[in-house]
Amino acid sequence: MTCRIAILGTRGIPNHYGGFEQLAEYLAPGLVLAGHDVTVYNSHNHPYQEKEWKGVHIRHCYDPEYMLGSAGQFIYDLNCILDARKQGYDVILQLGYTSSSIWGPLFPKGTTIIYNMDGLEWQRAKYSGLARRFLRYAEKLAVKYSDRSISDSPVIQAYYREKYGLDTEYIAYGAEVFDQADEKVLDAYDVNPNEYFLLMARMEPDNNIETILDGFSQSRTRRKILVVGDTVNKFSRRLKEKFRRDDRILFTGGIYDQQKIHSLKFFSRLYFHGHSTGGTNPSLLEAMASGALIAAHKNPFNKEVLGKNALYFSGAEDITRLVDHIPASVNRAELARRNRKKVIEKFSWPEIIARYEQFCCGRQTATAAEKNSSRKPSVVFPA
Repeated sequence: MTCRIAILGTRGIPNHYGGFEQLAEYLAPGLVLAGHDVTVYNSHNHPYQEKEWKGVHIRHCYDPEYMLGSAGQFIYDLNCILDARKQGYDVILQLGYTSSSIWGPLFPKGTTIIYNMDGLEWQRAKYSGLARRFLRYAEKLAVKYSDRSISDSPVIQAYYREKYGLDTEYIAYGAEVFDQADEKVLDAYDVNPNEYFLLMARMEPDNNIETILDGFSQSRTRRKILVVGDTVNKFSRRLKEKFRRDDRILFTGGIYDQQKIHSLKFFSRLYFHGHSTGGTNPSLLEAMASGALIAAHKNPFNKEVLGKNALYFSGAEDITRLVDHIPASVNRAELARRNRKKVIEKFSWPEIIARYEQFCCGRQTATAAEKNSSRKPSVVFPA
């Protein structure tokens, strides 16, 4: 049966920002190919201004983030929800709760509301104590106002089960195994295969970017490190100033071309993955799919995905040691083979899309009929 589904909570597709946008970019066309009617909500100032993309309907809503900063995200989410109330969707898939769950009472009645709960947002280092308290409250509201919920990591799934008694559906992000690396991509950065290090992330404190660069700056290597990510926020500008005298450190800005991203990862000597909060990270899956040798921050999220198929670091000293000397016992080809095998078996996009289709569209009629108009929470919130 055809399902009318709207995807909210991203800045829009095609992806020009981050993880949820990447998910929507693959998921929405995949659901269209499966026979469903899919709409993605885009920021009004998204670079793509057409009303359709790969069969996906695009609805642009006013987004004042460019003027108001993070506060603008609340207004954007409100505008998306108010528009969605008029459209008669069977399902709303809300990606993330940070700035949307406070508007929970406004979700349309008769529509199944499914939250992808994202990571543990209140753990992120960029937030103040007051912001973290609000995010814990927003998390509770997402539990309250969702009819069903998705976790992208078993670690996140266990957290919601233990904290709220909530059974979320585990559906990871996806990735595509990449085997067509283009060495010419390296020319723009004046580097050679296996002769540069790579760090690719949003410029946020909880991604351990400063820790990685601190460790790299203390190393003896003459090789460069490419730091890929938009450098428009205050944190990234501070980092550029801090490391401006180290000509080995090259801030490239954001790169969203998948061919370039995979090629840079494939040819890197070592790919640093510093994400320390959240669930399954898309950039990490892409690095696995690209065959990169990975050095990941040591935390439960990364270890759950990588297992023994990576190197790990906890602080700047570990980074310095890895830059100066990759252990001789490391079999790069074998680690790459294992990681690609895991992507194929656990994180392939066709499988991920099929699971989203079944979960979002397989039971929406029954769920919409069962829920009451007051949307009472089905869990007891602990003190």
